[in-house]
Amino acid sequence: MKKYLVLLLTMLFLVTGCGEYKLEDAVADFTKSVENSKSYKLNGTMEISSGEEIFTYSIDTYFLKDDYYKVILVNQTNNHEQIILKNPDGLYVVTPSLNKSFKFDSVWPENSSQAYLLQNLVNDVKNDPKATLETSDNNYTIKSTVNYPNNEELEYQKIYFDKDMNILRVEVYNAEDIAKIKVNFKSIDLKAKLSEDDFVLDDLIDTENSDTDNNTTNSNNDNNNNSSEECTDETCKEENNSSSCEDENCEQETNYSLDGIIYPLYIPADTHLSSSETVATETGDRVILTFSGDKNFVIVEELASASNEFEVIPVFGDPLILNESIGALSSNSISWHADNISYYLVSSDLTTGEMISVAKSLGNSTTVMSTK
Repeated sequence: MKKYLVLLLTMLFLVTGCGEYKLEDAVADFTKSVENSKSYKLNGTMEISSGEEIFTYSIDTYFLKDDYYKVILVNQTNNHEQIILKNPDGLYVVTPSLNKSFKFDSVWPENSSQAYLLQNLVNDVKNDPKATLETSDNNYTIKSTVNYPNNEELEYQKIYFDKDMNILRVEVYNAEDIAKIKVNFKSIDLKAKLSEDDFVLDDLIDTENSDTDNNTTNSNNDNNNNSSEECTDETCKEENNSSSCEDENCEQETNYSLDGIIYPLYIPADTHLSSSETVATETGDRVILTFSGDKNFVIVEELASASNEFEVIPVFGDPLILNESIGALSSNSISWHADNISYYLVSSDLTTGEMISVAKSLGNSTTVMSTK
């Protein structure tokens, strides 16, 4: 009888012990699922909170072992698409609509947290000795600190899983417990059969050029069907300044002027706008705003224009997700495109955080003054 009692107590102890799911178990299961994946695909949405505004992106992430990444981000407000691509040739941020790309000298994504990359989430959890696990309704939540060197207000994240430790969403918070970034995963394929051919820069370019060529062909066919009309200067203007005439009666218009100047809503203390200059260039107007005082900086604005041939712009820095766009951040400058305007901010006085604050205040600013 005593023997059976000991056996029963042992079984109860084992059952009780196995039923308690601890942080170590959750981290181990999450890590195993990610590290066992040779390639994966993620689809979802990302919300970025800036002040009272929320900017939403659709996001598709592709990963292949040996450091291949492709992240497709589409702004849901204006359908502005950009692609972060990393392969053995380098790290790129491609803007298909402009036929341009920044090429970075960077160790991205290893140098910071990324809420839409599984490896980075695993590293955040494993590197935080104070990470915690919460259990509710057979779902699990891991809370850990984060490392966003270019956004110091972000302090911790919550990673939500279902009962089988499948990741559901990620929320990144500031010190006031306000969620500034939310990534919701709609579908996850940890057994995606991706190959190196899925991470080729030229394919992104060719796809866009093919679409352009098809549109041009269709446009030419439409024009041929209505060839009885003579192409005049006025006709070309009515076609959004994008037509070209075979008989050379008119030329494609390439000079554009800004409708207004966008001023930053955020300016460091004891700094003011000292000059505003509009310069005519071969491609249109360029506005140069100079700010002077304790923190000197310059902002350049001009209408974004697509390159006839794919252009790669070398950058020493990192990709930076602003409110509406992915920009290029270096030690003393930020370059980005938003709402058909190209911005360039440069300063030897502003900190990285101050540069980003100025840039973000331009991106969602409605403070516009006419240039005419």
